[in-house]
Amino acid sequence: MTITAEAVYENGVLKPAQPLPWKGGERVSVTVCSLDSPILKSYEIIGWKGTHEELEQALAGADEIEDLPGGSP
Repeated sequence: MTITAEAVYENGVLKPAQPLPWKGGERVSVTVCSLDSPILKSYEIIGWKGTHEELEQALAGADEIEDLPGGSP
C-alpha cells in the first residue's frame, strides 16, 4: 500500500499529521520531500493531484510520445 501523508519533523522524529494505517513496529519505506520544495510548489501551479512517482512516470512517458506517429517532431 502506498500513501502520501504530511508530517512535521521535530527533534529527529517525523510526526504524521494524521494517523497512519500500519501497526506499531511494521516496517515501511519512506520518501521525504520538503513542502517548501520548488518542485512541489510547481505541482500546485499545474494543479497536479498525483504522487511524485506518478509525475515522474508521466514525464518519462512524454519522451516516448515523440517516437509515436503524429507525435512531436
